[in-house]
Amino acid sequence: MTGSSVKAIARDVNAGVRTAEQIACETAELAAAYQKIQPEAWISRVPDEDLRQKARQIDERVAAGESLPLAGVPVAVKDNIDVAGLQTTAACPAFAYRAERSAPIVERLLAAGALVVGKTNLDQFATGLVGTRSPYGSLGCVFNREYVSGGSSSGSAVLVGAGVVPLALGSDTAGSGRVPAAFNNLVGFKPTRGRWSSRGLVPACRSLDCVTTLTKDVDDAALVDSIVTEFDAQDPYSRRAPAQNQARAVDATLRVGVPASARLRDLASEDRSRFHEALERVRSIGGSLVEVDVTPLLEAAQLLYSGPWVAERTVTVEHLLATNPTAIHPVVRAIVQAGKGVSGVDTFRGIYRLQEYARSAEQLWDRVDVLMMPTTPTIYRRSEVLAEPVALNAHLGAYTNFVNLLDMSAVALPAGFRQNGTGVGVSLVAPAWADTSLLHLAARYMRAASLPEAPGLDVRPNPGRVQLAVVGAHLSGMPLHWQLTSREARLVRATRTANTYRLFAMTADTPPRPALIHCGPGGASLELEVYELEMSAFGSFVAEVRPPLAIGTVVLEDGTSACGFVAEPRATTGALDITSYGGWRAYLAKR
Repeated sequence: MTGSSVKAIARDVNAGVRTAEQIACETAELAAAYQKIQPEAWISRVPDEDLRQKARQIDERVAAGESLPLAGVPVAVKDNIDVAGLQTTAACPAFAYRAERSAPIVERLLAAGALVVGKTNLDQFATGLVGTRSPYGSLGCVFNREYVSGGSSSGSAVLVGAGVVPLALGSDTAGSGRVPAAFNNLVGFKPTRGRWSSRGLVPACRSLDCVTTLTKDVDDAALVDSIVTEFDAQDPYSRRAPAQNQARAVDATLRVGVPASARLRDLASEDRSRFHEALERVRSIGGSLVEVDVTPLLEAAQLLYSGPWVAERTVTVEHLLATNPTAIHPVVRAIVQAGKGVSGVDTFRGIYRLQEYARSAEQLWDRVDVLMMPTTPTIYRRSEVLAEPVALNAHLGAYTNFVNLLDMSAVALPAGFRQNGTGVGVSLVAPAWADTSLLHLAARYMRAASLPEAPGLDVRPNPGRVQLAVVGAHLSGMPLHWQLTSREARLVRATRTANTYRLFAMTADTPPRPALIHCGPGGASLELEVYELEMSAFGSFVAEVRPPLAIGTVVLEDGTSACGFVAEPRATTGALDITSYGGWRAYLAKR
């Protein structure tokens, strides 16, 4: 699955070589094909006919004489960024809302002729660098799915890495655009804070968040930057760019700061080798390497999760945390819960400390024009991250967390591969507002890179998978939902049963559970969620089901069926008939 670049697609559509509708049809085919491999990449997709209709409108604009810089270019959008008419979930079904208006950055892409194909999966509330913290399923690297895809922009990176789309929007607070770019052999551009509007983005840390791009080509990232860079007076965190002659240039003298070797002790051996190879490529384009002490930067990075900025993450989910805490992924919930304990004193201490680190960073730019860092120190298997979700995630952000805190721009670039096939990345980091020259330098690096060919995509068939319908304590946000998330269950859809069921509350149970009884005519249609699990995970799940409940077959409202919770007749003894509420969630809300 390899697609054309952003520039090539737009050139062809503007020239009449291909139509936007043809591109839309090809993209729909690619999306359907890769969905068989990693269905978890999308949270929602624009229906194929709607996509073709939007493509025909672009063709009409081109035929009328418009020259569109993104004519017919398919774009995937991380599902914490608003697209009008589509739901924004931030990977939390209980948080979801239908966006009335697109984020300004999406509006500018659409005005330039782009085609939004759908919304992509992410670590819930953009809190994670791994791609495993989502009820919609975890994602693996496109070259070896045993290993994490990186996150939080996991779906966006996977779909570009697999060649389904040439451009995806992500977001980046701690490295959420750069880390998945590294693992999937992509370019991940994180602009200066406020250079692009972040209005319409569900905040992670509102004062730090950036919308980012994931592409296979630096020129494509630069093209998007030229289209979407604009001051947004309605965004309190938007900033006016300095005059062109005041913007920092990083590729004039090309003094490249590199960390002292002692600071790279945590690099895995292959990552260390790829980093040194990247340094030689920089030498080949005229860069002079200057060893610098990056200790203050790496210490500043610790503030993002161990300092008061964690409380910024709490702000976004404060209401959900208070009213429905189990709707939040357990790992994410532990992080945002900690923010409630941050005091005003803690906050100012953190601000003062960060200002000290910022002064050190200012002095760094007197010695060098740009800094080259590993993007990550290593990569982990998905099973490793699930077993140790916090420490391993934190380690992946060792070289990315400081960038937004210290007001820098950055671009993650491919640097080769590990023996396991996963991508290794390096990052060029520069002061704020050096974005244009930073991208020029990144393009020079890529032209000189002589990087190895990417390995083929991992298209090994998934193990047998089972769909499971849940109606009660296993619904998202309910007390036993963790039994699904711990098994990497993927939410397929929220739907209802056929109108042949009744629901009873077994109020003596702890936690309370409902009993779903098939009664035939006279029954009702009831709320449920359908999840998909691997066969082995399904087997271990069934072993934990307590009588009088059991796993049988549940008929859905569309006439299809899935494995699901059913109950023995004795379950109704002393139970309360709650069918009229329409589902377990509605019953608990009324209680």
